[in-house]
Amino acid sequence: MMKRMLSAAACLLLMTMSFPAAAQKKQFTADQLLRNNLPANISKPLPAIRGWADDDNYLEVQKSADGKTETVAVNAKTGKVSPYTAPAGTSTVSIPQPKVDGGRNVTASPDGKMIAYTKKDNNLYVQDLVSRKEKQLTTDGNTTTLNGYASWVYYEEILGRASNYQAFWWSPDSKQICYMHFDESMVPVFPIYVLDGQHGYLENTRYPKAGDKNPEVKMGMVNIASGNTVWADFNEKDDQYFGAPYWTPGGQLWIQWMNRDQNQLKIYNINTTNGAKNIVYEEAQKTWITLDDNDRVEFLSNNKGFIIKSDKDGWQNLYHYDMTGKLVNQITTGNFWGTSLVKFDEKSGTLFIKARKENSARFDLYKVGLNGKGLTRLTFGDFSHDMVQLSPSGKYFITTYSNLSTPPASALVDGKGKLVRMLGDAKGSGFDEYEIPRTELVRVKSADGLFELPVTITYPINFDPNKKYPILVSIYGGPDAGTVYDRWRAIGGLAQWWAQEGLVQVAIDNRASGHFGKNGLNYIYRQLGKYEIEDFMAAGKWLQSQPWADASKLAMTGGSFGGYMTCMALTYGADVYTYGVANASVTDWQFYDTHYTERFMDTPQDNAEGYKNTSVMTYANKYKGGLRIVHGTTDDNVHMQNSMVLVDKLEELGKHFELMIYPGERHSIGANSMNKRIHNRNEAARFWYENLLNKPVPAAFK
Repeated sequence: MMKRMLSAAACLLLMTMSFPAAAQKKQFTADQLLRNNLPANISKPLPAIRGWADDDNYLEVQKSADGKTETVAVNAKTGKVSPYTAPAGTSTVSIPQPKVDGGRNVTASPDGKMIAYTKKDNNLYVQDLVSRKEKQLTTDGNTTTLNGYASWVYYEEILGRASNYQAFWWSPDSKQICYMHFDESMVPVFPIYVLDGQHGYLENTRYPKAGDKNPEVKMGMVNIASGNTVWADFNEKDDQYFGAPYWTPGGQLWIQWMNRDQNQLKIYNINTTNGAKNIVYEEAQKTWITLDDNDRVEFLSNNKGFIIKSDKDGWQNLYHYDMTGKLVNQITTGNFWGTSLVKFDEKSGTLFIKARKENSARFDLYKVGLNGKGLTRLTFGDFSHDMVQLSPSGKYFITTYSNLSTPPASALVDGKGKLVRMLGDAKGSGFDEYEIPRTELVRVKSADGLFELPVTITYPINFDPNKKYPILVSIYGGPDAGTVYDRWRAIGGLAQWWAQEGLVQVAIDNRASGHFGKNGLNYIYRQLGKYEIEDFMAAGKWLQSQPWADASKLAMTGGSFGGYMTCMALTYGADVYTYGVANASVTDWQFYDTHYTERFMDTPQDNAEGYKNTSVMTYANKYKGGLRIVHGTTDDNVHMQNSMVLVDKLEELGKHFELMIYPGERHSIGANSMNKRIHNRNEAARFWYENLLNKPVPAAFK
C-alpha cells in the first residue's frame, strides 16, 4: 500500500532542487481569482454522460447545430452517434407534486397515487392525488411530540441534513409508512439569542449535549387504509438509537437499533402486523460502530440475501448473508476504505466496487465475485477515479479521473479494464499560458512512528528553495473526514491567489482520517482530539525543518472540527503553530451533542478525564501566538458558547487574541449573506497579510 507515493526523505531531496520556471507565463488578476472570473479557455467541459441506454450504448447530452441540447446514444465499440428516444415507460420527467399548505417533506408513494407529509402540528398526513382528500394518520403531535419529523440530534447526526428532518418511509407497495415518533420533552433546551426587533427573542432548541437525556423514540408502521399504527417491539424508555429503516424488495421492514454507547448494532426484521422482531444481523466492537451509514445494507433480488458493509476487521469490507441472517461468505478482504457497491450483476454473480485500496488517497473501481473470488482492479494508472458509470452488466464503464498534476479526463474502459478510448479532458487551450502552482503529496511519519501521515504541499509560483516561506495549513481533521486526496484541485480562488502571493499551502490528514481504516480511527476512542493534534504537530515540525520554511510562521485555519484543531494547535501545540484563524469551533466536547460526541468519548460522567484532556481550555495557559476566533451568534450546531468560554479563559489569563462575531449567522458564516461571506474572507486575508506575509493588504480585500 502507498508504494507509489514518495517518501518524506525522497520529497525532501526533490524540494532542495529548484523547480523549472515557466517562461513568459501569465499570472491571474485579483478580479479573475476573487470574483470567479477566470478566462474561459483555461478549462473545457468534459462530455456530459448521462448513463447507459444498454450494454453497448451510452447516453451523452450534446448541443445540436441550432444550439439546442439533445440526448444521443453513442456506440461504445465504434463511437458512432445515433438519435436516442427513451423506451416507453422510462421517462425521467418528474411529475409536479401539488403544493400542500403547511406541508413539509412532501413525498410521493411508490405507486404515484398518494403523497405523505408532516405539518407544523408535528403530525403525519397523506393525500390522495386524484380526490385530493387529506387523511391525518397521527393525532398526538405537539411542540415536543413529533411524528415523522426528526428531533434535532437525529436530523444532524443520524438521518443527515439531506433528510431535511424527514423521518418517514413509504413501503414498496404504498400500503404502509414506517415513521419515527419522538418525545423530546425531557431533552434540555438550549437558548440562542436572535437580535431581530427591538427586544430580540430566544430560539429554543431541544439540543442534548454530551451526557444529557436523548429524545425517546418509537418506530411505528401505519396502515394507510385503516390509519392504525403498529409499534415495533422496543421500549422507548431505553437509552438507544434507531437508524434509518430499510424496506426490503419483498416488503419486509428492517430496523437498525443501537445502544447508547454505540458499540452494539442490531438489525431486526419487524412483523408489521404485530410489531414482533427478530434479529437478522448483529455486530459489536470495543470502540464504536457508525450508525449514520445509509448504504450499509444492499439487498439481492429474489430473496437471495443481502450484502452488508462493516469495518469490524479494521477496514470497510463486504459480507454476504442470507435473509435469515446467516453468513454465507466474506466478499472482500484487505485494506478497503470508502467502500461502496456500484453495481451487482446477478447473472454473472459479479460485484463492482468503488474504494480506496491500492492507495489511500485514490479511488479505484474493482470487480469481485459474490463468492469473494476474482478480485480485479479495473481502473488504470496513478489516478483517483472519482466518478464511474457502469453499463447494465458491467461490459463497459466510463471513468472520470485525475491526480494532483493532471486535470480531470474521462475515458471509456471495457469490463476487463482495457482502455477503449479517451472521451475528453478538462484542460483548455489557454491552460499552459498561466502559472499554475505545483502540488505534491508526501508522507510524514507520526511522532510515535506508527503512521505515514499524508500531506499535500502547494508551492508558491516561482518557488525558490533558497528563500524562506510562511506556511498555511488548512485543516478539518474530524474522524473519517480526510481532505488529502491525489486528485486535481480546481484552478482559481484563494488557493491560486496565495500561491501567487508567496504562501506555502498545506493539508494534513491524521491517523483517524480514514487513510488507515478503522484501525487508525480506534486510537481516538475516549480522547477525541489528542492524537489528531499530535499528528498535526509532527507534520508541522517536519514542515518547519524544511530549508525553505520560515519556522516562525506556521499557521493553521479551519472551521467546526477544524476550528477545534486550530484552537488546539495554538494551545496544546503552541510550540509548533504560531498563528491561527478558528471558525465556529468546538472548544470543549461537553458542549457538543450526545450522538456525535459520545460515539468517540462516552459520556462526561463516564470519561471525565478524557473530556478534560481534550478541552482547549485545559491548555489555554500555553497560548502565546496569534489566534483569531470567529463565530456566528445563531450557530445552532456548534453553539457560540464554545468560543465564549475560550474567550473568557483567555481574558482571565491576560492573553491577547482577536475576536470576530457575526450576528445572525449560523454554522456556515455567510451562507445567507454574501456580504458577510466576503467580509469574513477579507478579514481573514488581512490577518494573513499582517502576520504571515508582512506586506500591505491589497485593495481587492478592502
